[in-house]
Amino acid sequence: MNDFTNKFLEDSKKVISKLDIDKINYFVDQLNIFKTEKKGRIFFAGSGGGAGHASHAAADFRKLLDLECYSITDNVSELTARINDDGWETSYSNYLKSSRFNDKDAVFIFSVGGGSVNPDVSVQLINVAKYTKDKNGMVFSIVGKDGGEVNKLSDASIIIPTVDESMITAHTEGMQAYLWHFLVSHPKLNPNIPRWEGLEK
Repeated sequence: MNDFTNKFLEDSKKVISKLDIDKINYFVDQLNIFKTEKKGRIFFAGSGGGAGHASHAAADFRKLLDLECYSITDNVSELTARINDDGWETSYSNYLKSSRFNDKDAVFIFSVGGGSVNPDVSVQLINVAKYTKDKNGMVFSIVGKDGGEVNKLSDASIIIPTVDESMITAHTEGMQAYLWHFLVSHPKLNPNIPRWEGLEK
C-alpha cells in the first residue's frame, strides 16, 4: 500500500512538472482579457467529477473574481427536464440558448478526455463548445488525455499530461481543481487577499 502512495504522489509531481507553462500563462491572459474587456458571463460545464468542479469553480470565480458565473448542471430539475425532453446531447447547449448566450459570454469546460465524436463520448460538451463558437463566445477548458474535440474548439486550453494510463481520471480531476484555484488566486485576475490568508496570526 505504501508503494501505491509513493507512486501516486511521485506521479502527481511529474504531472505538474510536465504542464505547459506558456499555455497556462496564455490562459491567464485570455481570461484577463475576458474579465476586463468582454465583461460577460461564464457558464461552467462538465460531467461527473467535472460537473462537481463546475459548481465549485462557478462559486469561486463569482465570489473571488467578481464575475457573473453559472454552473450548467446545478439546477437538477431543469437539467433532467432537458435531458428527458430534448436529449442528453443538446441539454447543455439548450441551456445556453435559454440564457440568451451572446458574444460577450464564455463557456469553461472541465473534462477528462475532452469528448469524442466517434465513439460518442461527452458529446454534450462538444456541442456546448460548438454553440459557443457559433455565437462568437469564448471557450476555456482544462482537459486530460489529448484534449479531445473540446481542446480543438477552445480559445484557451490547459491539457493535463498523462503519466500513468491507469490514473488518468484521478490525476486530471485533481489537477483541474488545483489549476482553477491557481486561476482565482492569480494576482492578474484577483488582486485581493482571500479571507483565510488575510487573517492575522
